[in-house]
Amino acid sequence: MIRNIFIAIIAFTLLLGCKAKQYDVSVPPKGYSNNTTLKIAYATGALKIIEKDFPVPEDIKEYKDITYKTVDTIPLKLDIYHSKEIEKDAPLIIFIHGGAWKKGNKHDYLVYLSSFAQKGYVTATVQYRLTDVAKYPAQLHDVEDAVRWLKLNAANYHIDATKVALVGGSAGGHLALMNAYSNTQEDVDEKGISAAVQAVVNFYGPSNLTDETAINASSVQYLIGKSYEEAPDLYKKASPLFLISKNVPPTLTFQGTLDELVPYEQSDILHATLQKAGAISYYHKLKGWPHTMDASVKVNAYCQYHMDRFFEKYIPFN
Repeated sequence: MIRNIFIAIIAFTLLLGCKAKQYDVSVPPKGYSNNTTLKIAYATGALKIIEKDFPVPEDIKEYKDITYKTVDTIPLKLDIYHSKEIEKDAPLIIFIHGGAWKKGNKHDYLVYLSSFAQKGYVTATVQYRLTDVAKYPAQLHDVEDAVRWLKLNAANYHIDATKVALVGGSAGGHLALMNAYSNTQEDVDEKGISAAVQAVVNFYGPSNLTDETAINASSVQYLIGKSYEEAPDLYKKASPLFLISKNVPPTLTFQGTLDELVPYEQSDILHATLQKAGAISYYHKLKGWPHTMDASVKVNAYCQYHMDRFFEKYIPFN
């Protein structure tokens, strides 16, 4: 009898464990009460983190380290991914890495690059000059030139150049927003190519470099190359918030309330300002999650679920 009860308890525990692994990716995963409990969860392994470095899936074609431009003898490179089974041109999703504009690597977004390539998109990730090499707006110009290069060479990589989305995290989110909001189809280079895009996804990127948190941040000061007191206009010109109009591309923003680097209020204001201007804006504020929250397996799945629907609507397959 006791043995049977013991077996039943074990079976029930295993059943609960199986159910715990099943969750609705459309619903925000439960966050943490503060950053201390989050760090404890990470240290104990309770918080599952995505793999960032893994072999490219066998069904994906990778074009690695393509030089899209050279500046002062410095080659700037990008990577492109698409399914080996791709037969016709597909929408392009370009990823811009973060790292406070002073570090980071285009390889950082491999989980997204491979995942969306397997879903049928062409994906790309771009390198840009970091702040120890050049000050703003060099970083924005590099992103713009990468977008133009990909459009110009679209036929070589199965890219539909009329359907392009930008995705960036943190500093990359800032650059994605800046490119999306400051370029139109009419802003073309000597080859007649624009850096305009049809949609932008912002992961916890700073949108206002003139607020108190930003102007006191060493990373922002190093990006601009001057203090706010020395060059307030530069800080404003580098802020996506002040470029908003009803004509900016549809925007999808993800932000955590425990973010200690970019206050969630920035994303609150970004979303409200977009709505007030009559622009299209979707905002997912995740309670109890920090900066780089999409490193969590559950948060990443949630974000990809909503990115899927966003892309289906604004850069649809033919």
